[in-house]
Amino acid sequence: MTSRPRSRFSPSSSRFAAAALATLLGLAGAAHADATLDRIKQRGKVAIGVVVNGGPFGSIDPATQQLVGWNPDLARDLAKQLGAEVELVQVQPANRVQFLQSGKVDLLIASMEYNADRGEILGYAPTPFYRVGGTAAVLKTSGIAKWEDLRGKTVCASQGSSFVKPLQEQYGAQVRGFKTAQESLLALRGGNCVAAVHDATLIQPLLRSNPEWASYAAPIRDEILPAPSVVWARKGEADTIAAVDKVVKQWHRSGWLIETEKRNVILPLIYGHLSKRHWPARTALG
Repeated sequence: MTSRPRSRFSPSSSRFAAAALATLLGLAGAAHADATLDRIKQRGKVAIGVVVNGGPFGSIDPATQQLVGWNPDLARDLAKQLGAEVELVQVQPANRVQFLQSGKVDLLIASMEYNADRGEILGYAPTPFYRVGGTAAVLKTSGIAKWEDLRGKTVCASQGSSFVKPLQEQYGAQVRGFKTAQESLLALRGGNCVAAVHDATLIQPLLRSNPEWASYAAPIRDEILPAPSVVWARKGEADTIAAVDKVVKQWHRSGWLIETEKRNVILPLIYGHLSKRHWPARTALG
């Protein structure tokens, strides 16, 4: 990762913006009404899937056993702004899409960045709330300095991760998939792989703050597949998507999003956060 602050939403995200616009236009003409938002209002509750990986984006408070972290905070406030109570549902990369499509959750805020394949099968609020890519945790003595150094080597990752495809096809790594990020990281520490590739928002704080990981580093400066983080819904749910997107835009306008990042020790200088006055550039997709 670079230390130089930069926009999370570069001009290269125009393809995503076009896809988002096409999604909204397509949804506007859908023959079937969106029942999810009505159901949320009738129940007074919205089920939101979140990934709890032990990092600042989601963990379990050992004292209260409550879900804490940035994603749970986003989910709670989203529910509040929708006029509903929140039901937080733990999901994993391997099952989060299934949980959404089957109706076990109404929405996902689950460390799941936009890509074209996901956009084909799911709906999403077109205004991103973050941007992140993958990075690799490796032993400091591994000699690994760039993604190409993983060719022919065993790499641990989460099942369902978007990083698996480029690791295999572009960099020639032998990927072992695990149900959770915790299992993947344990496999790395057990010597079952030379690297564990996950969101930088998980890897960087872990290596920075946990003394048990003092022998490990994230030496590859470029993130793999940096992409916008969005709130996901089921395909065709125009009313739900519009309501969620309105909330996300307000998070940006009010500065609430930045303050919540800071409260969860998600450091703006590390992840290239722009100042509040630049928020339209960050959310030009909406």
